[in-house]
Amino acid sequence: MKIGLVSPYDWSYPGGVQEHIAHLAAELRSRDHTVRILTPATGPRDRVEYGVYRLGWAAPVRVNGSVARVAVDPFLTGRVRTLLRREQFDVLHLHEPLASVLPLTVLHLSGVTNAARIGTFHAYAGRSFTSKSEWAYASTWPLLRRYVKRLDGRVAVSAPALEFVSRFFGGEYRIIPNGVDVERFHPGVAPLAEYMDGKLNILYLGRFEQRKGAKYLLRAIPLIREYYPNTRFILASDGPLRAGFEKFVAHAGWPDVVFPGRVAAEKLPALYAAAHVYCAPNTGGESQGIVLLEALASGRPVIASDIPGFRTVIRNHVDGLLVPPKKHEELAWAIMHLLGSEEERSRFAAAGRRRADEFSWRRVGARVEEYYGEILAQRASLRHPFALPQVSQRLAISSE
Repeated sequence: MKIGLVSPYDWSYPGGVQEHIAHLAAELRSRDHTVRILTPATGPRDRVEYGVYRLGWAAPVRVNGSVARVAVDPFLTGRVRTLLRREQFDVLHLHEPLASVLPLTVLHLSGVTNAARIGTFHAYAGRSFTSKSEWAYASTWPLLRRYVKRLDGRVAVSAPALEFVSRFFGGEYRIIPNGVDVERFHPGVAPLAEYMDGKLNILYLGRFEQRKGAKYLLRAIPLIREYYPNTRFILASDGPLRAGFEKFVAHAGWPDVVFPGRVAAEKLPALYAAAHVYCAPNTGGESQGIVLLEALASGRPVIASDIPGFRTVIRNHVDGLLVPPKKHEELAWAIMHLLGSEEERSRFAAAGRRRADEFSWRRVGARVEEYYGEILAQRASLRHPFALPQVSQRLAISSE
């Protein structure tokens, strides 16, 4: 098949959706499909990256407690129309199809191509009307509904993501989760030497934003240090709250609370490997949690907030520990429980690795490929009720 994966967000900035698309593209190519990525991007338009079409500039927009960079370009419609006519995709797979101008433009111009149109919904925003995602869907529902109807197939990355999007756009959805690269993240990776000095390392990896909950981990430090003074807290990444957190730690005079900033992708596996405990104190708004999958695949024991998205990955007391969100004392006691038991850490590490294997890109890619075949077969049966589509025949042969 020839597949177009459409990203709503700036390809020049890392993010969960962009990572999902990049890994999915690699997996589908390994299955002998031709894959192109359509995306907004900042920077030079003539920058060359295999299989990536840069369509439109990107501007920052605050959504669901985070900043997303989405396409802004007055000439976008013409560029997309030309591309769709030239490429003649079999499948157009739009990620967050209602989130920005580019996927909406692709849907608007879907008449210029015969491609099957599939949308994957990644977001989750809880049940209150406090998030911008919720307000965006609620306020633009009459307009967006006609775009949703142009989708031939719909995917949600988790049950919470399905629950969220189906409040506004009912219909049939297939749940296919985010994946994790279990060959890149695994227990055999050598840890970063700079953190291997005998201290117990607690790792946090996430943007410094309100919903990521880093402040609750910081509040837990004094209690943890009463019992485990030989600890190091590694709070990696960046974000609008970082400077305030660094000042708070400096004022408190706490040693071994480090802020290494955004970690280069090639160093991430080694950073996970250096952690004795991985902590995700998020307060909500997570549809699944890719960082949890990376930590589990790396063989790290995980403590995470008991929120809907994280419950799709972590089974409490089976693959890790779940604690109530915004409760720093309970977070502290959970961390101390694992710090005090190497046997318990080993048990969760082994169980977590097995759990991560269930989300490997090999398995996720197979499910996506199978869904493409189903949608193409449905479309073909509507046009030619007695004909078996060639694409489905090829898929059946390859699976044998």
